[in-house]
Amino acid sequence: MRAVTWQGRRKVSVDNVPDPVIKEPNDAIIRVTSTNICGSDLHLYEVLGAFMTPGDILGHEAMGVVEEVGREVNGLQPGDRVVIPFNISCGHCFMCDQGLQSQCETTQNRDQGTGAALFGYSKLYGEVAGGQAEYLRVPQAQYTHIKVPDDGLDDLYVYLSDVLPTAWQAVEYASVPDGGTLVVLGLGPIGAMACRIAAHRKSARVIGVDLVDERISRARAYCDEIIDLRTDDADEIVKSHTDGRGADSVIDAVGMEAHGSPVAETMQTASNFLPSPIGRVVMKNAGVDRLAALNSAITLVRRGGTISLSGVYGGAADPINMMTLFDKQIQLRMGQANVKKWVPDIMPLLTSDDPLGVQQFATHRLPLDAAPGAYESFQKKEDGMVKVILKP
Repeated sequence: MRAVTWQGRRKVSVDNVPDPVIKEPNDAIIRVTSTNICGSDLHLYEVLGAFMTPGDILGHEAMGVVEEVGREVNGLQPGDRVVIPFNISCGHCFMCDQGLQSQCETTQNRDQGTGAALFGYSKLYGEVAGGQAEYLRVPQAQYTHIKVPDDGLDDLYVYLSDVLPTAWQAVEYASVPDGGTLVVLGLGPIGAMACRIAAHRKSARVIGVDLVDERISRARAYCDEIIDLRTDDADEIVKSHTDGRGADSVIDAVGMEAHGSPVAETMQTASNFLPSPIGRVVMKNAGVDRLAALNSAITLVRRGGTISLSGVYGGAADPINMMTLFDKQIQLRMGQANVKKWVPDIMPLLTSDDPLGVQQFATHRLPLDAAPGAYESFQKKEDGMVKVILKP
């Protein structure tokens, strides 16, 4: 089959690789019909290369048609159309029972000290082959799937794999009060969808923040106010809308590669030129994220407010301003999205009315073979690229 593989820092290729096969009795094989490039895939492309091996298959946002199931997979059969959550979970352990599927005790990566295994996401999360391919092996398939109608509308459902539940959780964790103010930092796929979800609920004033023209223009229809960091003073504008207090809630949808953190950027880049075993040790024990977005969130949120982190962070030595967090009595919530927990809330919105605009959410729809160029353009924020659907 054809698959998108990691080959080195800022280098991916589309190669012929062996077809996946059933390895465990609770596996399934799906024929992928749509698969996305995610903003967090760019962390593998750039910062987390020390945890990758040349030939690793990328991608954690996929959907398709079931081709084969293992003998212990109940409730799923060939021909079923499914979206595959990005985290692999069993559905019956303590964590899954708590709605914390991203911490599944069956697929936790205890050797790495990380949570549930993820598709296509490095040694840190199980080194499971990803979904940017013609076929995908799905472990724990009895639970790690979301059945969707067989209506051919991939664009309506594919975002259930990551974007929709991650943005939904970001808004839930933000706990913005009715009539309050929500600031969304970063208007990439997650931030933009979080704005749409918050606007749909109509319970808060939504202020979007970014510095890329295409992202700003896409989000404008769903925000009460847009702040362009190239020209605007975010702190001043937010305070002008909140009686000088700051926002009730802030979502950081940027994460470890935020603009405006030159020292951390240099350290991240340097770690990628070290031999992989050394680079992994450096990142796990002395890694520093680019914290400009988180620091902005701490500044913009009011005293007693809430910060919701959905942007991926990976540093072990981040100089977080604990004094300010404590002094302002800031509540902080974060984590990988618990995909299956939020599906019942989201599914009723995936209708022909399409209130979240998911069918027009992708900026680019490309064949799988176009992935290398798409990664480069996405990383450079070129060609108006915000969200890419690949068609195997």
